[in-house]
Amino acid sequence: MRKVDLSYSWSAERDAGFIRNALMDLLHAVRAHGSISGAAQAVGLSYRHVWGELKRWEAELGHALIVWEKGQPARLAPFGDKLLWAERQAQARLAPQVEALRAELERAFAVAFDDSAQVLTLFASHDEGLTQLREFAVAQARLHLDVRFSGSVDAIAALNEGRCTVAGFHTPLSVQRGSLAEATYAPLLRPGLHKLMGFATRSQGLLVAPGNPLGLRSLADLRDKQARYVNRALGSGTRLLFDHLLAEAGVAPRDVRGHDRVESSHGAVAHAIAAGDADAGLGIEATARAQGVDFVPLVQEHYWLVCLKDVLEEPPVRALRALLQHDGWQSVLRQLPGYEPWRSGEVLSLTEELPWWTLAPKRRAVRARRS
Repeated sequence: MRKVDLSYSWSAERDAGFIRNALMDLLHAVRAHGSISGAAQAVGLSYRHVWGELKRWEAELGHALIVWEKGQPARLAPFGDKLLWAERQAQARLAPQVEALRAELERAFAVAFDDSAQVLTLFASHDEGLTQLREFAVAQARLHLDVRFSGSVDAIAALNEGRCTVAGFHTPLSVQRGSLAEATYAPLLRPGLHKLMGFATRSQGLLVAPGNPLGLRSLADLRDKQARYVNRALGSGTRLLFDHLLAEAGVAPRDVRGHDRVESSHGAVAHAIAAGDADAGLGIEATARAQGVDFVPLVQEHYWLVCLKDVLEEPPVRALRALLQHDGWQSVLRQLPGYEPWRSGEVLSLTEELPWWTLAPKRRAVRARRS
């Protein structure tokens, strides 16, 4: 079967089809006017150009498009008729999707011409709160959050590479020196360069089938009862948390059945459990309630937003900070199971909130003498 690329463009005239292709326009014009010269005049091109394009497409497609009889009106060859018929069928079937896409594009580009609208790109670990915030921000502040969910490590890397303005990641409430979280996040964040913003606390735990048929209550139960576990990908904050909790519980990853099986989000983990393809996975309470699976709480964690210090006073970031402190937003957040606002929108210091950059005693003493 011959493979052919046909390029389409948007049409301002909907009765001619939502999208247009130059070859189809030429064939329609030949059929309507019965000559190459008439078709050329109708589409606003020269006779030579139209003749050349039709010949080129015949060579490309390997079929005759026009019956070329000297002294006779030009008409479509059988293949040309079938090509127009196929195109009409495709247009009819795709019209609803194409119209929806057109409307979405119009809305998106309208933002660029709206002086009161602002756009902020945010890469973040999967979070139900941010999904809600995206809708609230547009309605309340005309702030369009371009939220792209990825792993926590990938989100901070995107921030450091200039691919986003704000990143989202999460850590347990009581994170200690020497932890896996420190080994992962400390190399990516620099005091004086980055600033934290408070967002929320949320509950993470085991997502299990309704009724918790295996009676899972701890990570040790995953090992002891050989539960089928579904994990998150390396680089995600939840995978990092799971490995941290395994170490605390004294459970080796190799003893967890399914440790190497990964899904891309909390929702995908919950879906696998609801479908009976797995017995448990680590995830947030809000997703468990939304997906109809049971939840065994294990840990409370901070969900942080982080940006470069230099952008704190830029209008989109200031708008985000104000929005996070809005009573209406905090009321919305509290309605999500397992969520509570926590210093939402406040600018926080890395060294005060996370324990990884505390000065060594000797360096503190030197600074004290100098002062």
